[in-house]
Amino acid sequence: MEPIQNKVVLITGASSGIGAETSKTLARHGAYVVLSARRKERLAQLCESIGDHAACLPSDVTCQADMQALLQLAKEQFGRVDAVFANAGIMPGSNLSELKIQDWMNMVDINIKGVLNTIAAVLPTFLSQKSGHIIVTSSCAGLRSVPGNAVYCGTKHFVRAMLDSFRMEAVAEGTNIHTTTIYPGAVKTELLHTIAPSL
Repeated sequence: MEPIQNKVVLITGASSGIGAETSKTLARHGAYVVLSARRKERLAQLCESIGDHAACLPSDVTCQADMQALLQLAKEQFGRVDAVFANAGIMPGSNLSELKIQDWMNMVDINIKGVLNTIAAVLPTFLSQKSGHIIVTSSCAGLRSVPGNAVYCGTKHFVRAMLDSFRMEAVAEGTNIHTTTIYPGAVKTELLHTIAPSL
């Protein structure tokens, strides 16, 4: 595995769960982390607990300007960006027949548009420096279909297909940008509080 000491990593959805634990682990191994989440107090607490190897910006992945500001913070604070972990996501479960349309749109905005906004913020820098690593959290639901989570599954299938297609583009263009898609199963995080019950 490539050493991560002194690497600068942007992380969205950092205030809890996988994002928070990843932030702490990377910093413990010498990386610098630039953290994004909507919950200001929890984000500030995490940043403070990590110390000099962390910077944070309360921000929303659905806002392109917020992601640009996160990138700028990383450059100002640590001089560069080596990787991004697009981890923010939500999972309000329901059957389509329940017509929880606002939940559907929120998932599309965060799980799809949020990932695209995050990638769009870092991509010009990665292309310019001819290096970078884009890591995105999909889900085991991005590999199969799950009743009670049709829209969530759709957003995670999108992540899988989009990043795999981009990987092939990056190889063809010789940009030296690496990609990793993560497919966690049920992890004991706050996300489980909104998951649909098994049918």
